[in-house]
Amino acid sequence: MNIDSIRNGYVLDHIKAGRSMDIYRYLKLNDLDCSVAIIKNVKSNKMGRKDIIKIDALIDLDLTVLGYIDPGITINIIRDGELLEKKPLELPKKIVNIIHCKNPRCITTSESQLDSIFLLSHKANGKRTYRCAYCDTEHQR
Repeated sequence: MNIDSIRNGYVLDHIKAGRSMDIYRYLKLNDLDCSVAIIKNVKSNKMGRKDIIKIDALIDLDLTVLGYIDPGITINIIRDGELLEKKPLELPKKIVNIIHCKNPRCITTSESQLDSIFLLSHKANGKRTYRCAYCDTEHQR
C-alpha cells in the first residue's frame, strides 16, 4: 500500500477501528477538492486496531464533531510537510446540530430553525449520555 505524505493538512490518528467513515460523513470530506485517505484497521500496539484519516488541505475541522464521535482522536497538524502540532481531543460538554432530538413533542421538531442542542449529563464506563437542552430527552452514544 502506498499513500503519499501530505504537505499541508491534517492526520487524524488513533480513531477507534470502524469510526473513520462516520467522521468522513459528519465532516463532509466528500465535498473537498483535495486528497483524503482513509486507512482502516491498522495494527496498533496501544489500541489493537485503529483507523487513520489523512486530509491534504487546510480546512476548518469541527473539533466538537470529532470529540463527540471519538474523544480519543489525536489531530496531527502538518505544515510544509512537517508535524507542527499534536492536538488531543476531549469529550465535548455541549454539542450543537450534530444529533437531533427524537422526542416528537420537543420544540425542535416543530421549530426547525432552532438549533438542536445537547448537553453532556453523564459519562462512565465508555458510555456517554447527552440530554436535549429543551426537553431533557436522553441520547446515548
